[in-house]
Amino acid sequence: MHNLTIALHKKGYRITGSDDEIFDPAKSRLQQFGLLPAEWGWFPEKLSSDIDAVILGMHARRDNPELIRALELGLKVYSFPEYLYEQTKHKKRIVIGGSHGKTSVTSMIMHVMKNRGLSFDYMVGANIEGFETMVNLDENNSLAVFEGDEYLSSPIDLRPKFHWYRPHIAVLTGVAWDHINVFPTFGDYLRQFSMFVDIVEPGGCLIYYKNDENLYNLLHEKTGLRLIPYSEPESLPDGDGSIIKLRQNNYAVSLFGKHNMQNINAARLVCNELGISNDDFFSALAGFRGAAKRLQRVAETMNGSFFIDFAHAPSKLKATAEAVKSQYPGRQLVACIELHTFSSLNKDFLPQYANSMDSADIAVVYFNNRVLKHKKLEPLNSEIISDAFGRQVLVFTDSALLQNYLMQIDWTDKNLLMMSSGNFDGINFDVFARNLGFNTNKVN
Repeated sequence: MHNLTIALHKKGYRITGSDDEIFDPAKSRLQQFGLLPAEWGWFPEKLSSDIDAVILGMHARRDNPELIRALELGLKVYSFPEYLYEQTKHKKRIVIGGSHGKTSVTSMIMHVMKNRGLSFDYMVGANIEGFETMVNLDENNSLAVFEGDEYLSSPIDLRPKFHWYRPHIAVLTGVAWDHINVFPTFGDYLRQFSMFVDIVEPGGCLIYYKNDENLYNLLHEKTGLRLIPYSEPESLPDGDGSIIKLRQNNYAVSLFGKHNMQNINAARLVCNELGISNDDFFSALAGFRGAAKRLQRVAETMNGSFFIDFAHAPSKLKATAEAVKSQYPGRQLVACIELHTFSSLNKDFLPQYANSMDSADIAVVYFNNRVLKHKKLEPLNSEIISDAFGRQVLVFTDSALLQNYLMQIDWTDKNLLMMSSGNFDGINFDVFARNLGFNTNKVN
C-alpha cells in the first residue's frame, strides 16, 4: 500500500492515508515523500464527498470506522488490485501467477525490460535492485507487468487479487495448495487458477509449466487460448551461478536451482512475446542478482554461504533446500524454516510438509507460541512437527535460543538457509551473519 501511495503521489495525485501502526521501511519512505500521517489511527471525520476514491488494504477490518464512513458517503471504494486494473485497463497487461516463483519471474521480466529500454507500469512483491518502488503507474506507458497473487483482495472483496487483472500475457508457474484459511480444500484452491485462465483477454496467451500435473489437468480442456508450455532448460552449476544451454548457445546467469531455471524460461518466453530475442534476454539477465529474500545470499565465507528466502509453503521449502544442496554438494546444509502463516501453523495442513526438508543435513523448525494463540490455532510440539515433516527436526519456540544454537555451529564447509515470510521474530540477518562469522562485505 505504501508503494502505491508513492506511485500515485509521483503521478500528481493528492493522496492521504491512515493506519493503526506504520513501521520501516514504509514509515521512512512515506516520510521522505511527505506522505506520513501526522497521527496513527482512524479519522472518519476527515472523509468527505469530494474524495474521488478510497483504496482499501487487504488487512483492514470490515468494521474500520473510515471504511464505514466511506460507504455511508457513497464513495467509490477500491481494493488494491481493483485500483491497479482501473489504472491500467487500457494497457497491455502481463500477469505472473502460480503458487511459487511469481516474484522471481516478475522481477526477471522487469529487469530485462528496463535493460532493453522499455517503460512500463508494474507491481511486484519484493524490492528489486534498480527499482525505487514496488509499484509504478505512468500515463505514458502502454505495458503493465503485475505479480498475480491468489490471496483475497480486501475484507469486502473476497475475490483473489489476480482475478482482477485480465492479462493479455499470463504465466502460471505451478499449483501447490496454500492459504488453507481461505481455500479449505485443494479443489477450492485449484478452482481459483481455473477462473484466472478463463479471464485471460481474448486472443491472449498463457505460458505454463508443462510438468505440473495439476496445471495439465486444468488446461487440457481449455480452448480459445494460445498455450505456450515450458520446462527447465538444460543447465550446469558454475561457481555460485549456472550455465544455461539453449539451442546450441551457452548463457551464464548468477542464479541456480531447478526452480530458478524454470523461472528463467518463463520470463524468457514472456520477453519473446514482447519482441526481445533470446540473446538480448540473456545479455540483460546476466546482471540480475535476484529479488530481495528470494534465495538471497546475505553473507559468505571462503567455504560457506548464508541464504535467506521467502519460502514458507511446502513446495517452496522443498525447491529452495534442494537448490542449495545440489549447487553445493560438498557442503553440509543447515536449513531453518519459520512456521509463520495460518496454513503452516495449522495441524491439518502440516502433513503437506512431508519430505520438504529432506535435502537438509540439519533441519530446524521455529515457531512462536504467541502467533499460534493470536491465530487461535491448536498447540504444536516437537513430535507433531517431526511427524509432519517425516524426519527428525530440531524445534525452537524462542528466537534467542535458536540464534544461540546456530552460533555454536562451526560453519566451515556449511551453508545456512533461513526461510520465512517473517523474520524469525526480529532477527537482523546482516548483524546475525556477522555474529556467526560470515563476511557480509563480500556479498553484493
